[in-house]
Amino acid sequence: MSVKITTVATQLPPYTRDTSEIIPFVKQWMTGQESRFQRKVIKLFEGAGVDRRYSIMDPIEVFTNPSFESRNDIYIREVKKLGKQSLEKALNKAAWQATDIDFIITVSCTGIMIPSVDAYLINDLKMRQDVVRLPVTEMGCAAGVSGVIYAHNFLKANPGKRAAIVAIEAPTATFQLEDYSMVNIVSAAIFGDGAACVLMSSNDADEGVTVLANEMYHFYDATDMMGFKLVDTGLQMILDKEVPQQIADHFPAIVHPFLDKSNKTINDIDHLVFHPGGKKIVQTVEDLFGSLGKNIDDTKEVLKLYGNMSSATVLFVLERFMDKNLPKGDLGLMLSFGPGFSAQRVLLEF
Repeated sequence: MSVKITTVATQLPPYTRDTSEIIPFVKQWMTGQESRFQRKVIKLFEGAGVDRRYSIMDPIEVFTNPSFESRNDIYIREVKKLGKQSLEKALNKAAWQATDIDFIITVSCTGIMIPSVDAYLINDLKMRQDVVRLPVTEMGCAAGVSGVIYAHNFLKANPGKRAAIVAIEAPTATFQLEDYSMVNIVSAAIFGDGAACVLMSSNDADEGVTVLANEMYHFYDATDMMGFKLVDTGLQMILDKEVPQQIADHFPAIVHPFLDKSNKTINDIDHLVFHPGGKKIVQTVEDLFGSLGKNIDDTKEVLKLYGNMSSATVLFVLERFMDKNLPKGDLGLMLSFGPGFSAQRVLLEF
């Protein structure tokens, strides 16, 4: 019995702008700031490697709505929609019914809601009343891969079952209007909103990409490097500038021992399904993998087209690979990083 990823479907929210269209809003927001600082910020937006982003809110709303309550209300309303749309799209793609799902994992860290979004999906799609729920709320960008790992472990222990992972993120809801720190500005420059759904199965009748192995890797003494701080105006981004260097320092321990346990080396890997955290992290990982003869072109393209959508982003990259009809037997390494600080890894066979 093997566990397979059968389908990936992505969903974007209704509002979208090119970066060039966002910059006038940024300039207006920075009115009163020192001119040299303003030029630095505009240059940062222009050089972030993100050409377009999507949002649950119109830019006017993003730059004029300071209330945490009102932003979170929009988040709740819109993630329900995006979750339903992405799950329905995936079910249709796989020709499954909502009642075929035995285990549902929902992933989001960019807003607060109790009950979690999976409860609404169960109601809206009339899923089975005995479906197993797992909301994942505090693992940030790594959580899309975390969801795949949790689903794999459940399915491995339960042959003949099916699982759905629904990752829905709205980082624009966390933008801080009164915060002119570089962390807030950098996050605004690289993040966008989006959702993705992955369907997985331990039913031998279902085809797809086989999950060969998975593991998490936890960095010691790095809990302050990435995350959110809950302040009066919402979720304030924490992002240490040393994150790329931390990844570079730990890279050999993250990749090589994991592959070695499956009797593989990096030379055996045909495809890199990597989460595009931001331009600097992408450059760091590209340098590391490039020296090994690999590329992360699809990762860079997803960042360019949509920005960093936190946990959902790596699943956008995965969808691109699954839609390519790759040669049977090709190997892929899925990798993402998130608060903790941690790295999540999955070895795939296409």
